[in-house]
Amino acid sequence: MIKYSKILTAITIIALFTMATSCTTHEASHSTGWDYNNSENGGFEVTLQVEQETGPGLIFIEGGTFVMGSTQERVMYDWDNIPRKVTVPSFYMDETEVSNLDYLEYLYWLSRVFGEDYPEVYKNALPDTLVWRSQLAYNEPLVETYFRYPSYHNYPVVGVSWVQACEYCKWRSDRVNELRLIEAGVLDWDPDQKNKENFNTEAYLAGQYDGLILDGKENLDPTGTDIRKVQIEDGILLPNYRLPTEAEWEYAALGLVGNTLYERVVERRTYPWNGHYTRTDDNKYYGSFVANFKRGEGDYMGVAGSLNDGADIPAPVGSYWPNDYGLYNMGGNVSEWVLDVYRPLSFEDVDDYSPFRGNIFTKKKVNFEDMLVEKDSLGRIQYEEVTDEENLTRRNYRKANNINYRDGDQMSIISNSWLGDPGKSNLTNEMYEYSITTLISDHSRVYKGGSWMDRAYFMSPGERRYMDQNEASNSIGFRCAMDRLGSPNPGR
Repeated sequence: MIKYSKILTAITIIALFTMATSCTTHEASHSTGWDYNNSENGGFEVTLQVEQETGPGLIFIEGGTFVMGSTQERVMYDWDNIPRKVTVPSFYMDETEVSNLDYLEYLYWLSRVFGEDYPEVYKNALPDTLVWRSQLAYNEPLVETYFRYPSYHNYPVVGVSWVQACEYCKWRSDRVNELRLIEAGVLDWDPDQKNKENFNTEAYLAGQYDGLILDGKENLDPTGTDIRKVQIEDGILLPNYRLPTEAEWEYAALGLVGNTLYERVVERRTYPWNGHYTRTDDNKYYGSFVANFKRGEGDYMGVAGSLNDGADIPAPVGSYWPNDYGLYNMGGNVSEWVLDVYRPLSFEDVDDYSPFRGNIFTKKKVNFEDMLVEKDSLGRIQYEEVTDEENLTRRNYRKANNINYRDGDQMSIISNSWLGDPGKSNLTNEMYEYSITTLISDHSRVYKGGSWMDRAYFMSPGERRYMDQNEASNSIGFRCAMDRLGSPNPGR
């Protein structure tokens, strides 16, 4: 018994020694040999959190190569989605469309923070509920109830313009990151934020927002204070929520990950599901529609007692079957805004890696002393377009605004009558005869997918339509996306 006790004591001492030494061990630099995260040698910090966490509401979309463009005959005879192979980097996307309840939460926050001194902020964010009106239909109840009545809380928000959707994405980014700092013990809850003194991720990182500090972040710099602000290098803050690009949306909607075998797509899809039909072969729901769309003239939901898609207007955001990425309603229910500016031949012009049209390159605004200017009245960092002088030395771009690059700029003119003022940088309206023969301008934004009031044809992910970024519709909603940082596949 005594011998056993001595052995046990020895094991305990060894275990304690191992724990003690492991607590003081620091990972060392491969290039200098100096320890990381050690205040005794300067305190250079390296976070142990290397993988990006998935933000609320999002699903990981593993990127890859696919054929973007039309997968069916073009009944409109406007060949603006020519099939082309592109690569989409991995990203994250909302599992469902943004709901009325999500948007009501946003409006409540705007009212609480800006309502007293800047009521126009709240007013500008309101959905246009008048989109439900029609000269020859009785839709007035939807004008008053669809957005706010509890029965519609989980229905997709509509009547939201592209500009309003982008503003929602910015707000969501800040609220998610604020909560992450609170949960990390860096900040404390602050329900009394008002006007410019509200949490903004960029303002916080730039040192223009402090908030209520709880424990803060331990500072290992021996020349600094005991605590410091969180930095982007700490891996706590997530990238911004945003609208998906057209390529991302189409790639995610097709969900070809479910049809891929050894780098071969064994079955190309017309819709976000296999086959050329719009009914399920699930034994329990055999013959039921897999999406919410207009079956035919005057048929939005079927016959009483046997409703075909179970919804006359938009259905709740989690309805029907998800595609192979786990995304709901990528075909039908509501069409969705994407980030891109519309051009008929975008597929020919844009890059084949992460294609997108709509870049406006900016920089943070500084004063004459090269110091960051004060945040604006809403608490946001101020930006300005990069100047022509700064662009002259670059090889990858020469101007800040690239919306009409090679399609609407002076390089792309084929008629001198379009040139007009030689100093004019935007010729898009002249080239496309805006308001005369087309509605194409630099404010035309793409929206994708079919809706509750469209025929099945428009549920094909390759189909694309456009509308002015300040307009709204009762058939267009949106969902958010987020960049994937680091490995394109976190499981590998």
